[in-house]
Amino acid sequence: MVEEKVETEAKPKHKARTFRLPEADDAPSPVPIADLDGGDDRRASTGIDELDRVLGGGLVPGMLVLVGGDPGIGKSTLLLQALDGITKQSAGRVLYVSGEESPQQVKLRAERLGVDGQRLLLLAETRTDRIVSAVERLEPAAVVVDSIQSIYDPEIESAPGSVSQIREVAARLMYMAKARAVPTLLVGHVTKEGGLAGPKVLEHLVDTVLYFESATGHPYRILRAHKNRFGSTNEIGVFEMEARGLMPVANPSELFLAERPEDAPGSVVLPAIEGTRPVLVEVQALVSPTTFGTPRRTCLGFDSARAALLVAVLERRAGLQLLGCDVFVNVAGGMTLREPAADLAVAVALASSLTNKPLPPRTLVFGEVGLAGELRGVTQPDVRLAEASKLGFRRAVVPTAALKKTDVPADVEAVGVGALDEALEISFS
Repeated sequence: MVEEKVETEAKPKHKARTFRLPEADDAPSPVPIADLDGGDDRRASTGIDELDRVLGGGLVPGMLVLVGGDPGIGKSTLLLQALDGITKQSAGRVLYVSGEESPQQVKLRAERLGVDGQRLLLLAETRTDRIVSAVERLEPAAVVVDSIQSIYDPEIESAPGSVSQIREVAARLMYMAKARAVPTLLVGHVTKEGGLAGPKVLEHLVDTVLYFESATGHPYRILRAHKNRFGSTNEIGVFEMEARGLMPVANPSELFLAERPEDAPGSVVLPAIEGTRPVLVEVQALVSPTTFGTPRRTCLGFDSARAALLVAVLERRAGLQLLGCDVFVNVAGGMTLREPAADLAVAVALASSLTNKPLPPRTLVFGEVGLAGELRGVTQPDVRLAEASKLGFRRAVVPTAALKKTDVPADVEAVGVGALDEALEISFS
């Protein structure tokens, strides 16, 4: 409950708003879907390959994007760099609406990033009607609103950032983006739980929802799409925070394995698939006798319930005594693994830590583990092995089913296994 001042002056009643495309003068009529323009050839590049990858290839005219992330993670920096990239790709102007920072603060950031400010227009405004009027007058190639929680509609009798304000402001900005065919990017605050602040309808209104993620203490950031009407939600973009801004990482695999220790028990390399991109990540495990009555199962970047399942399978099918030990699983670099291909890597890492035996150098594993101890095939094994070959890995332990109709690189020895106990025996040989 928040105390607010009651205004006595009469305000105009809220009226439903509709938008109409500029060329649609009459009532719309149904048309065959085959006659519609798909619009893929009209995508505008932001000049940042990692951002274009997550967006599905670039910005679509009229696209409404919501970007969320923890405070200070680099949302404003990334969008300012994206606007600069758009001005370099096209001859049009772009508009940056700042509702929280002063123009001087934005200018200092732009100078630090080396942004060309001739065609990047800055508007320090928090009223929705004035923002829409500026967009209609300037006709920019793209618009960034930072942030949606600071913008308000004077016709709504509530404080900026409230549920009714955010819903109404987002709806008006959506109408503006669709009617003017202007790509619009909104910055959203996040709650303590990590979700986007405001009503859930905000995520339903926008076309794309992007989350900026970062592990504490790491200089790199991961941009992930949680919703995308114009592309896949499985793609990720990897950036590294430097003094001159967010720099795209062309080879994330090399970055994630840069600090991997050699001959360390409990360390296993996994070729994961994020969208269409193969990424080699390090899976770490630590097994130690418990000092409490109930053993702990702590996981970072991996599902805890899945880890408990793998511990039970190792205990029953492979004969390893793990139920009386504390188990810790970590995915180095702040990555989050959601695919079943990580099962075998986690299981081998647990066995390696328990027996204190490291894997042979330049060896990686991947595969899905079933409750019966069987290994199941996974998707795109040829792409995973090709990425492993680029980084110098020469041996791979994979499910036998994954080797069917798979082009294995000539310099990689792919060993097919059918059961978990067999995989453990071959992995350490």
